[in-house]
Amino acid sequence: MSSVLDRRQLLRGAGLVGSGLALSAYMPAWAQPVSAGISKPLPTVSGEEITLRIAHQKMVIDGRESHGIGINGTIPAPLIRLREGQNVRLHVENTLDEDSSIHWHGLILPFHMDGVPGVSFPGIKPRSTFTYEFPIVQSGTYWYHSHSGLQEQLGHYGPIVIDPGGADSVQSDREHVIVLSDHSPLHPHVIFKKLKQQGGYFNFQKQTLSGLLRGEDQPAKERRQWGAMRMDPTDVADVTGSTYTYLVNGYGPRDNWTGLFRPGERIRLRLINASAMTTFNVRIPGLKLTVVQADGLPVQPVTVDEMQIAVAETYDVIVQPSDDRAYTIVGESVDRSGMARATLAPREGMSAAVPPLRRRPLADMKDMGMGGTAHGAHGSMNHASHGAKTGGDMHGAEHGAATPSPAVDPSCPAEHAAMGHCSPATPAEHGNASGTPTQHAGTSHGSGAMNHSMRDFSAAPEVRKTAAVQTISPMPVDRMGDRGQGLDDVSHRVLVYTDLKAVERNPDVRAPDRALRIHLTGNMERYMWAFDGEKLSEVKKPIPFLKDERVRITLVNDTMMGHPIHLHGHFFELVTGHGDFAPRKHTIQVQPGGTATFDVTTDAVGDWAFHCHMLYHMHAGMMQVVSVRPREGAAA
Repeated sequence: MSSVLDRRQLLRGAGLVGSGLALSAYMPAWAQPVSAGISKPLPTVSGEEITLRIAHQKMVIDGRESHGIGINGTIPAPLIRLREGQNVRLHVENTLDEDSSIHWHGLILPFHMDGVPGVSFPGIKPRSTFTYEFPIVQSGTYWYHSHSGLQEQLGHYGPIVIDPGGADSVQSDREHVIVLSDHSPLHPHVIFKKLKQQGGYFNFQKQTLSGLLRGEDQPAKERRQWGAMRMDPTDVADVTGSTYTYLVNGYGPRDNWTGLFRPGERIRLRLINASAMTTFNVRIPGLKLTVVQADGLPVQPVTVDEMQIAVAETYDVIVQPSDDRAYTIVGESVDRSGMARATLAPREGMSAAVPPLRRRPLADMKDMGMGGTAHGAHGSMNHASHGAKTGGDMHGAEHGAATPSPAVDPSCPAEHAAMGHCSPATPAEHGNASGTPTQHAGTSHGSGAMNHSMRDFSAAPEVRKTAAVQTISPMPVDRMGDRGQGLDDVSHRVLVYTDLKAVERNPDVRAPDRALRIHLTGNMERYMWAFDGEKLSEVKKPIPFLKDERVRITLVNDTMMGHPIHLHGHFFELVTGHGDFAPRKHTIQVQPGGTATFDVTTDAVGDWAFHCHMLYHMHAGMMQVVSVRPREGAAA
């Protein structure tokens, strides 16, 4: 709805009292009249013994009642406040009629306390209690959530704050925990069913004929080329604001959750993306954000205007409002179909202007894995246009060769060849002048030019040839310095991974013992997601590691959608050029068509989940198990 209506026109119309009441029902949630502001703090539990009760409950968002699953009667679940060095026992009662669980996201603990059914423990049976017990060996901002089915989407998540055992290196006068999430009145199994039936079911922002006539988005030629490759450049998010309301601490945009401050204070915002499927672009117009922690660990302060927070990431930022006025916290969904909205204000009842949603982004050639900046703009179609003519061969267009394109094979149309559904016959396949075949895997024309087919398995020998692989990135590039989709053209500073630098030298600075390359694969038409083309249900054995191995892992995103990848039980160092001070994280966003690399020391013996944190991607198969075993002769 928000992409169709012009907000300024609606506001002008709303100036008339009678029409204002009629129009308010059609305005997007973030633009509607708001409450005076809800400044309730999050319910908090702490201590050595904590009791948590999982149960069905009603929740009210922007005045509308909905069903959810909460803990201790709240959504989000209570803030668990702990201290580094303590031991904690968490008694979790499951009152549901189905199994449940809690995973302590980002916490370092024994594997059998990690809370993943079928991997590290059997789950919590209906109407039973399970006690988690583990030492607290770290500090920072984390969160917890269900790892059973799709319960997380219903509200089964909450924040964790662990105070350091000594003095806190981050000084602030006040702090607020900001839990970003998404909620739909549709049951999550209904959402998943609709995605299986039609991958773009919730995308109401597709390109249209009227948009073409107005000169918006891609010109006709590019639209035809993308259509021939069965690609949709508007396919940025699977589940959108067409069904989601985006929440801050469980409240919708009209509820207007409000965090209070006194002008001049240093305010610490603990930002947690606890959503099921939404990447948020976060900013506070009028305030700078100084990032001081990432995924719970300190980083050297870096000041930005905006940051993209992937699902399951946490960031601590410092803001210093000096004026006696309100500021809007904006959590814009990556596809710009809606926003989470809250307020920072000196007093209750204050609010600030809410900026309109910005133009939704379009995927470009870089998002298709077509290489670097020379092909990044969606207006540059060199790869696609040439690929559509030659079945994916880039020899002439990109490498400047004068060799003519091969004859078209009528049995293999160009659009099918570009997707790798068939291989067109060329003169090279029938042999050269001496009668010797010259075409080899990964090349074409017999000249050594790369074959840029969108489904060329020779470019990814690790990937199984299954229905879970719709595309393979022909030329994926490192995108750890990228701002994220939709943020390339903003004029202010946006946080990127290469900005992050650890405060302290990393505990393990050894060079990697070996390297591992893992492809993130998917099929949007069938809504199948996997690692290396193999869904979890098809995996025969875990990914093996030895204790204290030092491994460099490169993730290759063969899809046109970002994937937040989370490794349980470990932190890893991003390979971004900072050497011994590389930032350490437990979750990393792999941008579309790109790569991301990290080094990890597998120091935690046990079986650990390794998965995409987009809930429906994980549910559809993008998950595996990492198994860390003791070395021969060594004690566990």
